[in-house]
Amino acid sequence: MVRDDRLYAFIVARTNSSRARIRRIRVHKRTLKLLTFFGVLGLCAALYGFYGLTQQAIHLRIERENERLRAENERQRKQLNNLNQRIEAVEDNARRLVEMSGATSENKEVEGRAAGGPEVLFDSLPSLIAIEYKTDYLERELKSYEEVLKRRTTMPSIWPVAGELTDGFGGRRNPFGGGGSEFHTGQDIATLWGTPVMAAANGTIIFAGWQNGYGQIVIIDHGNGLTTRYGHLSGIDVEVGQQIARGQQLGRVGSTGRSTGPHLHYEVRINDEPVNPRQYLPGVLE
Repeated sequence: MVRDDRLYAFIVARTNSSRARIRRIRVHKRTLKLLTFFGVLGLCAALYGFYGLTQQAIHLRIERENERLRAENERQRKQLNNLNQRIEAVEDNARRLVEMSGATSENKEVEGRAAGGPEVLFDSLPSLIAIEYKTDYLERELKSYEEVLKRRTTMPSIWPVAGELTDGFGGRRNPFGGGGSEFHTGQDIATLWGTPVMAAANGTIIFAGWQNGYGQIVIIDHGNGLTTRYGHLSGIDVEVGQQIARGQQLGRVGSTGRSTGPHLHYEVRINDEPVNPRQYLPGVLE
């Protein structure tokens, strides 16, 4: 006898209220097994595909995060390099300015001013913050040195000419005889005719020509109401409006104007009031 491996399903289809028709559907067990197998296989494939998509999404998210971290690290590395370059530049400029200006001793007053606050060591801060802090500190120091240098370069601080100090600032006897006395507004420095005369500080030429009493004279404006005058010149090497640097030649010693012999009349004025130039000549004691 042949075993029937078919499965039977009966569906009752109602056609009307009095009659019904029964239809029998036959399904082999082998077909059912195949359908079940392929169904399970399809479900596994779907689950595997979903798992793969999930893993791919995680991988992409991790990759994006890694890219962001790499970009952030690169940005911080560039920022760190820039800060290091700024520090090196500031340190180099600060050393150069200190050497040029001799501002170390003059800056003691600034460095010694009242200060306080909790101690924060660089090593206790994140490296980038520490470097930024150090950079800001050095830039402030550089600005301080620049201010000192600016004050020094615009302040008369060298001899305009090497020579012998003769008539000084204040009252003196009339050098042309005849008795009487007069007020001398500068410092006379006697030297040879034609000796180069140098600017005592940085500034702008505001007068270069002849003026009664002074003869040929050069006047330099150093800013903040400070001016210097160089009188009795035999020749003038600058012109009005020219920028001149400390130590730059402006003319030559002569005896023009009201003068008894070759010398330089050196005068310093503050707000157009003459002051004693000896205090601006290094190495000269009052």
